[in-house]
Amino acid sequence: MLEIVYDVFARKNRGDQLSHIGYIDALDDETAKVYAWTTYSEENWFEMCIVKRSSVIAVNLTEGIFAKARGDDA
Repeated sequence: MLEIVYDVFARKNRGDQLSHIGYIDALDDETAKVYAWTTYSEENWFEMCIVKRSSVIAVNLTEGIFAKARGDDA
């Protein structure tokens, strides 16, 4: 079974922005939650979230419709 890469985000206080604090590799979501919490437990986090890296949608300003909107010849 292949491991999945998860990015880990957290905030220290209610109302703070989520910050990227690192990443972990795990076989599934439940295991990823445990790995994230145990790996980054040195802080007293108010909230922690994980996101499968494969679910992140990149926005590249040098290609596609964004380049055309800026007038670039891509």
